[in-house]
Amino acid sequence: MSLESVRAFFAAKAADIQIIELSTSTATVNLAAEAHGVEPGRIAKTLAFRVGERNLLVVARGDARIDNRKIKDAFGGKAKMLDAASVERLTGHPVGGVCPFGLATPLAVYCDVSLRAFDEVVPAAGAIHSAVRLAPERMAELVEAQWVDVCQAQETAD
Repeated sequence: MSLESVRAFFAAKAADIQIIELSTSTATVNLAAEAHGVEPGRIAKTLAFRVGERNLLVVARGDARIDNRKIKDAFGGKAKMLDAASVERLTGHPVGGVCPFGLATPLAVYCDVSLRAFDEVVPAAGAIHSAVRLAPERMAELVEAQWVDVCQAQETAD
């Protein structure tokens, strides 16, 4: 069902974007990076939170960690990650396939500025073996996301 809702989303909003289906699991950042031949940072992971009475999604680079202070400042309260059953009920997607496309319920979507380090990112597409490739700006535009800074600063190697 969830892969189908993502197919319908792209058919309606961006027919030029191809859904990539693999025979191997891409349910974790490392599995997805290996399967798609990219660095883990290019995997756009979608995290579901509850802040007060609001549920929301944050899409961030795969190797980023959420900064609790930044997320509290951005959303006006302490964020609690949703459990797997709640995530699937709200998004229609299983954990490992969660993405901001084809959602079962309307949710606010936020893209972390960490994604802007890449010209192309690889978010899941509603199943643990599917994904798409697109520019972070295009992803944000398609899902009407707002940009936020809620991840820890990336360490740079010298």
